[in-house]
Amino acid sequence: MSFPDRYTLAYKTYPYEKSPDQDLPEPVHHQVVIAGGGPIGMALALDLGLKGVSVLVLDDHEGIGMGSRAVCYAKRPLEILDRLGCAQPMVEKGVVWNLGRVFHRDHEVFEFNLLPEKGHKFPAFINLQQPYFEMDILERVHALQAEGAPIRIRGKNRVDAVEDKGDHVVLEVMTPDGPYKVKADYVVACDGANSSVRSMLGIDFTGEVFKDSFLIADVRMKADFPTERWFWFDPPSGSGDSQLLHKQPDDVWRIDFQIGWGADRAEELKEENVRRRVSQMIGDDIEFELVWSSIYTFQCKRMTQFHKGRVVFAGDAAHQVSPFGARGANSGVQDTDNLAWKLKLILDGKVPAEALLKSYDAERIHGAEENIRNSTRSTDFITPKSEISRIFRDAVLALAAKHDFARPFVNSGRLSVPCTYDGSPLNTPDALEGGPERTRPGSPCPDAPLDDGYMLERLGDATGARFQILAIDVEVPESFVAHGNDCEVIALSAAGNDMLRERYLGAAPGAVYLIRPDQHVVARWAVWDETAARSALGRAIGMEV
Repeated sequence: MSFPDRYTLAYKTYPYEKSPDQDLPEPVHHQVVIAGGGPIGMALALDLGLKGVSVLVLDDHEGIGMGSRAVCYAKRPLEILDRLGCAQPMVEKGVVWNLGRVFHRDHEVFEFNLLPEKGHKFPAFINLQQPYFEMDILERVHALQAEGAPIRIRGKNRVDAVEDKGDHVVLEVMTPDGPYKVKADYVVACDGANSSVRSMLGIDFTGEVFKDSFLIADVRMKADFPTERWFWFDPPSGSGDSQLLHKQPDDVWRIDFQIGWGADRAEELKEENVRRRVSQMIGDDIEFELVWSSIYTFQCKRMTQFHKGRVVFAGDAAHQVSPFGARGANSGVQDTDNLAWKLKLILDGKVPAEALLKSYDAERIHGAEENIRNSTRSTDFITPKSEISRIFRDAVLALAAKHDFARPFVNSGRLSVPCTYDGSPLNTPDALEGGPERTRPGSPCPDAPLDDGYMLERLGDATGARFQILAIDVEVPESFVAHGNDCEVIALSAAGNDMLRERYLGAAPGAVYLIRPDQHVVARWAVWDETAARSALGRAIGMEV
């Protein structure tokens, strides 16, 4: 895979072509229309298309966007995308890392390992420029289209109006050949932080904008820095109040400089000034090419509800957090993972639509709140708002250099972790005495090695919305059907597999899990109980039980 000139250039992967639909007297109907062709919109289109849902993606651009806004992709989104068939090329191209280091002025405070345990298919993180990430998803979409998947993508198709009719949605779309209309059962807005769909419906964000600014500089250079995340508080170079350094593919390095709220953005973005900061940090003797630069502020915002009628919001259109912690694209992929199987069941007429859409709100707002909370804490630690706050921060950094107990208090951007849906209306209370905390109801299933691969290669349903019964050292029936859902039954033994035992059994001799199509646990028991399983499955699909 390659991009023209430099990866920062816009790449026309779906240039405008007039559709026959534009000349028809009546709007053509699609099951789902996605507004926005960025990584979140395409990930959702891929997930729905695999499930046989008719999807139309409308994008006001014509392909891969400019610049590498997102760069860090966490283990959980990689696991999701692996189930959809496109994670492996990302890992092969990306820079794999598990280690990070924190510095204060001219000395190292400590290092941390984000994945100290073995037995996982994917690393804690990869660094990969967003255009590559988007292209890998898009190439998988194109492969599915060639196989007949019902996915359509239209570039230079801008959504100008959205009207919810109660039983369907009508969209007015503007193209270079003029406007036309389409109909959809559901619309999903994946059109970014400045979502036009959100504006059309008169919905606003709630949250906070923090008074500080950060300059991003992506530079191409030959350097001996290791493939780790390095963060400086009060860096000795003096090129910013804090600095972050990451390696990306193609000898490109991401550098973030904290430049303060009062910075003149236009002045700071002048190439000579960006180059001055970079040279001040890495040294005047190192040659580099400036690839891309931008300025951002910390923003922690979300919608109060992630759907309104038949219009649903995902990714930055629904929530925003600061880039520190790599929570934007990673949480957006988790949005799509949560939504796709629910829309599939709704469109198949198997479940009450409003109950499952409300569960999407509840679960992903829970995830957004978790991200906002961690991002806010990161911001407060990185950018002290008073002299007392700064004294406290510096004291914590001094203690952390010598004492383990202080290290959890150091917050250089708590990194993205998978969301556990505690309190979800779809969960059944835990019934596995002695079971591991990490696999309680609401949790994403952790990976573990098996004789023939990895656990997460067996769990979840990419091509439908099928639930699974996972039995470990417990006798279960060969099949289980309830509420019109035929569950796949997977029977395993933990004999000789300490990782599987530790992650799924804990102190219990055996366990039965009910697993959602998105690999989240909704219930677990010590023994098979058909009545309990029937009740839990009904609750998990939003039915009254």
